[in-house]
Amino acid sequence: MRTFFFTLCIITGLISVNAQSIGVRAGADFATAKADFDGIKISDNETGFYLGLFTEIEAAETLNIRPEINYISIKDLDQIQVPVLAQFGLVDKFNVVAGPSFGFLLNTEEGEKSFNFGAALGLSFDFSENFLVEGRYTLGLSNLVEDNEFDASLKLSGFQLGLGYKF
Repeated sequence: MRTFFFTLCIITGLISVNAQSIGVRAGADFATAKADFDGIKISDNETGFYLGLFTEIEAAETLNIRPEINYISIKDLDQIQVPVLAQFGLVDKFNVVAGPSFGFLLNTEEGEKSFNFGAALGLSFDFSENFLVEGRYTLGLSNLVEDNEFDASLKLSGFQLGLGYKF
């Protein structure tokens, strides 16, 4: 319930902010879960999708602040992701985005943490005034395993590739 309330507050804030543009984004999410259990490393990959809202707030001529809220679904793992990105204009229509990402796992099991902090880095290309294509990698930095006697760790990362539309 707290996650839902927090998500609703973020959405309201994104919509009410005096923004240069508001948009939607959607695409494929290629996730990787990396586990380390007593020195044994395991990696698993799954493909899912994401849907989201974003806004661009002009901070300088070539710098926008881009808060987002995204729903990510991968197999049995759903997440609300809230990145707050700096968007730098490189050359005409090309942008770099980078910043922190706050994830809230919606269906954790016993012994798993539900907060996933990460760092995002990506590129976007505005192929028209309204449409853009983007690719982004989010490196999971949080250990999602509760304190345990085996010093186990689990981290989630993902690569997103998709399209966006600015209103």
